[in-house]
Amino acid sequence: MCDRERGWSEVPFSRTWQLIAGSAVAGLALSATAVAAAGPWDSGQRKAERDRAASWSRAGGADHGADGPGAHPRAAPSAPGVLTAIGPGTPGDRRDGGDGADAGSAEKAAAPDPAALAATLRTLLADAALGTVRSASVVDTATGTSLYDSAAGEAMTPASTIKIATASAALTALGPEHRIRTTVTPGTRPGQIVLVGGGDPSLTAKKKAPAGSGGSLVALAADTAQALKAAGTDTTTLGYDDTLYTGPARHPIGRNDNLAPISALTADEGRPDDSASGPVERTDDPSQDTARAFAALLKERGITLTGEPARAKAPAGAVPLATTLSTPLAGLVERMLTNSDNDIAEALARQTALASGHPADFPGAERAVTERLASLGIDTTGSRFTDGSGLARADKVTPRLLTDLLTKAADPHRPELRPVLTGLPVAGFTGTLRTRNAGASPAAGLLRAKTGTLTGVNSLAGTVVAPSGRLLAFAFLTANSPAPEAAEKALDKLAAALATTP
Repeated sequence: MCDRERGWSEVPFSRTWQLIAGSAVAGLALSATAVAAAGPWDSGQRKAERDRAASWSRAGGADHGADGPGAHPRAAPSAPGVLTAIGPGTPGDRRDGGDGADAGSAEKAAAPDPAALAATLRTLLADAALGTVRSASVVDTATGTSLYDSAAGEAMTPASTIKIATASAALTALGPEHRIRTTVTPGTRPGQIVLVGGGDPSLTAKKKAPAGSGGSLVALAADTAQALKAAGTDTTTLGYDDTLYTGPARHPIGRNDNLAPISALTADEGRPDDSASGPVERTDDPSQDTARAFAALLKERGITLTGEPARAKAPAGAVPLATTLSTPLAGLVERMLTNSDNDIAEALARQTALASGHPADFPGAERAVTERLASLGIDTTGSRFTDGSGLARADKVTPRLLTDLLTKAADPHRPELRPVLTGLPVAGFTGTLRTRNAGASPAAGLLRAKTGTLTGVNSLAGTVVAPSGRLLAFAFLTANSPAPEAAEKALDKLAAALATTP
């Protein structure tokens, strides 16, 4: 009953959030060796985008804060888009400034023939390996035109493809440059300090920070020790405050190696080893373990602690002694999608709830995600976002909702959503698609998609470049499949067909 997906690799995650997936045709010039060695975020093109975006940004990587301790995070302004999505003509040739309906460009790169596409997909969807229920949606992102629709309005259990919705809602609520703060404040008692969790899923206690890390307990301890010594003391009592999130810490599925107890104060996702992704047995009390790790770091820096770390409430309005910041939200989204990271997904759902004025629990996150998607003009009829990760079978979305979100993310007028595309695993190269549609597959390098796997449930949603160069958004949801491996192969054939059907 648990998510079978694995995070195959940990790659560096860029701060920038511009589209490179949308210009995948140009990306064909890259050799497979270069892509495998550098990863999708380290290409020269990506670095150029990052530098240019940074020069334009009104916000940079700064913390956009809140109106006071415990207040909801403020949305962050974002830099303008650098690369546009694939338009009706050649990649990046979307100059109409409106709906993308440029007739001259459309003649240069026509969308796939819907009749030919339907004939191909109907045959592949009939594969018994896909189970007894199948639905599909294929959309031309340049125009928003539906090219294929099979029960696309029927809500089904999406498994981890729901992370596309979680990412879209979080980016809409907070912006791609928003950072989550972990702070240390004076306590309510003399000589006490309080470690306050802000919900940073990238927080690490490792002295050698893992790739893609953000908040650092090591740096926070150093700054805290310096502040204490500057105030004339080297002795303190440590409390920890994880009250930002409310409701049950355990996911409704119970104990599961794919997800730690959900806490606003968690280092290294509650992992007891050096892993950075994939399933592993987690700690039962991430907040306490994080506080103990922080206490040890303080002791190494000459601070004497009286007693063991204990839960405490930070006083309202307290000015932080020290602060550490998460990876920008764009990077968190990319990491979540690439590795199908459930811990990040649940954290982003709660951050969306806080930014939307709802409690940071499962029901509050569901309301917030639904509202944020509706604000984008997305039809959420029949949808349920009972969690952010897709581990819950009660989750329901339609294929059309997923392709509508992907189409929004490809819109050059929605640059804040671009990490939804740049974070998708690349077929044959990264994340949960590293070994799928790999090698000689016609979709290798042209397909970027989020996978979804629960027992009997298999899904795939993402983007693919058609032979003409058009960027297509697709979603395939299935249920009651007899064997996951066969279902994945059948889904991969469907996606590959989009890359080859003229």
